[in-house]
Amino acid sequence: MFGYVTICEPELKIKDFKAYKACYCGLCKSLKEYYGSLGQLTLTYDMTFVILLLTSLYETELKQSMHRCKVHPVKKQTMLQNEFSEYAADMNILLSYYHLKDDWQDEKKLSGLLGCAAFRKKAQKLAEKYPRQSRAIRRELKRLEQYEKEDRQEIDLTAGCTGRLMEELLVYREDMWEEPLRKIGFFLGKFIYIMDAYEDLEKDLKDGNYNPLKALHEQPDYEERCAQILNMMMAECSAAFERLPCLKGADILRNILYAGVWNRYNKIQKERKRDMKENGLPKENGLSEENVSDGGAHHAS
Repeated sequence: MFGYVTICEPELKIKDFKAYKACYCGLCKSLKEYYGSLGQLTLTYDMTFVILLLTSLYETELKQSMHRCKVHPVKKQTMLQNEFSEYAADMNILLSYYHLKDDWQDEKKLSGLLGCAAFRKKAQKLAEKYPRQSRAIRRELKRLEQYEKEDRQEIDLTAGCTGRLMEELLVYREDMWEEPLRKIGFFLGKFIYIMDAYEDLEKDLKDGNYNPLKALHEQPDYEERCAQILNMMMAECSAAFERLPCLKGADILRNILYAGVWNRYNKIQKERKRDMKENGLPKENGLSEENVSDGGAHHAS
């Protein structure tokens, strides 16, 4: 479900892109150091955003190192790490473990069983180390599972589960910055969930799977309403971010919040526009050549 919170590379300065990539590689290294090669498989762009945000907010130095890896065996890569790299790695493992556990319990997926076995002991230790975050992940995933079984179509209800989960992950310390961090996490989490449902809707309709946008999809203004909801989530998220005294790395963070999170949405819009031109598809549920723009949604600013 994750992978939406990334950069918009064309709009990023070269030095900022290098810094972002180094933080991403640093997270990969932390996963390798603490959880081995299997840990590296849980690597996500979303947690790179968490590292950058907390590093900027708490003005924590990043330690630079150069290493080769399996992906880049010839040339050494620049890697940036600090305490938040370890924290992000820990959260990656916790999230992955509970997702895999649900996959096994609900769908009896072999990958879920194997993943649970691989991460069980580590996840148990992390649950003791981060009891608040662990409780939130378990609680919200279980609540979301129940909503899905009931085929609940209230998008705000189901997206709220991911929102509450993400807000707990962003609160590294319960201090004066807790409130804005919670708001960033809550609305970003809801955006991720809704964007994931939006991207998967066609496949879910075809396969008969649960999707919280099925009811809304039957409305003639489906596309406009989806764009409006997604914009609202990121507007609230960005407004909360602007309350933080983030200076170092702020350009990268703004690139992610104002442009990067829309990468997949814009890609979907362009693909649909292309399909309409190639196949001569009629207007359907608010989607037509006239109202599918190359720029996607009107980004929050």
